Amino acid sequence: MNASRFVATAALTLVVAGWAAAAMGHEDGKHARLSKIGPAPDFTLTTQDGHPLSLASLRGKVAVATFIYASCTDTCPLLTAKMAGIQKRLGSDFGSRVYFISVTVDPERDTPEVLGRYARTHGANLGGWAFLTGSPAQIRDVSRSYGIFVKKQELGDVDHTFLTSIIDPDGTLRVQYMGVRFDPEEMLRDIRSLLREGRAR
Repeated sequence: MNASRFVATAALTLVVAGWAAAAMGHEDGKHARLSKIGPAPDFTLTTQDGHPLSLASLRGKVAVATFIYASCTDTCPLLTAKMAGIQKRLGSDFGSRVYFISVTVDPERDTPEVLGRYARTHGANLGGWAFLTGSPAQIRDVSRSYGIFVKKQELGDVDHTFLTSIIDPDGTLRVQYMGVRFDPEEMLRDIRSLLREGRAR
């Protein structure tokens, strides 16, 4: 298993206290099932179009959640570009069966309009990808519930944890990727594994 990817380890206690991990890692095998970490914390935030979007409204789809901010000039654009590449490779499943969520960690500056420009600049297909903002209190709560540490610097930069979460169609957190150097092939395999689970029902 890639060092940047974890399913259920001791680090999980930093994400959501009290969650019980079902297993360590996952079994070997081409079609092995991913472990279940626990229920993904629900939230309702505002999209780049100014509409409310809840995680619960995405039930039935695989959801992939990242945390970024629009004025970031280094790591956030790298992560968004990587996700845009995965978006393209998902083909017709993107939007219909897989949905991306990018939550800002800088709600004071990242209005829906700002996030809309950011999305278009990075080639996001908004038919299956929402860029979300909210009040500082809402963003703080969502960030903490997903294990994201956030600290705003005096000059405006925002230091934050890069932790990408994959949530299955039932709303269960299945796998997380630490940092931005994860293997996109591995993420595609994990997403497709969850899609196969859905087809098998």
